[in-house]
Amino acid sequence: MPKQPAFPGLRDAMKKKQTRREVFLSEMKAVVPWGRLLGLIAPHYPKAGPKGGRPPMPIETMLRVYFLQNWYALSDPMAEE
Repeated sequence: MPKQPAFPGLRDAMKKKQTRREVFLSEMKAVVPWGRLLGLIAPHYPKAGPKGGRPPMPIETMLRVYFLQNWYALSDPMAEE
């Protein structure tokens, strides 16, 4: 019969390594004041119209992609001109 692990060993065995994505998202969450930023931009962000059409992307998703592009210089230089 295998030996039962003690509590400290069990806690270490249950802990998984943080991925780079999780580290990046936690840093982004700590740096950017999301609540205040979304509150400022939300009144000006496009809403779905009465005629239908494609609904706009969620504002938080768009902001995260925008910040990601700026922080890692992923934007297309030709699109800026």
